[in-house]
Amino acid sequence: MSWYTRLIRPVFFLIDPETIHHFVVRVLCILIRIPGMKSILRAMYGTTDKSTERELFGLRFPNPVGLAAGFDKDAKMIEALAALGFGFIEVGTVTPQPQPGNPKPRMFRLKKDEAIINRMGFNNEGVEAMVKRLKKRPPNVVVGGNIGKNKITPNENAVDDYDYCFRALYNYVDYFVVNVSSPNTPDLRALQEKEPLLKILRHLQNLNKELAGSGLSNGHNGKKIKPLFLKIAPDLSVTQLDEIVEVTLETNLDGVIATNTTISRSGLKTEINEINHIGAGGLSGKPLRNRATEVIKYLSEKSQKRFSVIGVGGIHSAHDAIEKLNAGASLVQLYTGFIYEGPILIKRINKALKNQGGYHA
Repeated sequence: MSWYTRLIRPVFFLIDPETIHHFVVRVLCILIRIPGMKSILRAMYGTTDKSTERELFGLRFPNPVGLAAGFDKDAKMIEALAALGFGFIEVGTVTPQPQPGNPKPRMFRLKKDEAIINRMGFNNEGVEAMVKRLKKRPPNVVVGGNIGKNKITPNENAVDDYDYCFRALYNYVDYFVVNVSSPNTPDLRALQEKEPLLKILRHLQNLNKELAGSGLSNGHNGKKIKPLFLKIAPDLSVTQLDEIVEVTLETNLDGVIATNTTISRSGLKTEINEINHIGAGGLSGKPLRNRATEVIKYLSEKSQKRFSVIGVGGIHSAHDAIEKLNAGASLVQLYTGFIYEGPILIKRINKALKNQGGYHA
């Protein structure tokens, strides 16, 4: 056990999850401004070992352990999170207009399962507020932009919202993720069906080429389009996963992020009465580990590794991360495991990779 799990987590877990999250955001933003604190955090949690570096999609990752979308929805903590050792940070999900999300309470811990249920509903300050912060982002951190649609936007007009966010963020993020898999925005997952998905992804790839060709490509003289990924749910059938592979290849995406949270409640240790009382929402954490790994393996094998997979879901140890890399993931992301295990988890994963000579997907 680390000092975080022995001392800090028990105190944090006495407080409402969303309340403590906002407290942590404020503390991190203050800490990183204290002279010398960034160096201290990097010394405690960072890694400089060359064996953990990755060169993928034209980007250099100092290590393959990233932060999944949802933790830093509004791009407020990039500098602090990078100092904690993350190799890349995915901000969002962001929507064109600010929105409050679903009514509170909307985040719940399942301590017996080391899991979280959330129904946040894309609460965020809007893409323009994010852009203002990203203009001041540190230049040496890989940042992804996870984009979604506003709740009030009907699915038939969803492409307009993704277009808006893509244009706004184009000069300020290193890669994009299209989120059509959150269970907390009504009917959003219907956009994972083949036809609506093709419409959105074709449009964004055309826009990607258009913006790159206009010379607005972060100093790349119009020669480099932004890597584009699709984030999918773990609840898709084999037939639906086959369609995801087809769509990914047909639209020439760089890859898939597998997976988002699940609506399944099977196999939980938490009492059924508590689960029923919590109600709807996406489940993340240890119960998702096996299914996320299955999806990663299936996508990797079905596609014959013709695109990359970023693995996320149930990573609470170095073993869990390596399991996903061995299943076919090129990179991994943390969210719930980071909350339960603390920043030492990042270092443990990178140390394990270093000890086995690094992993090269």
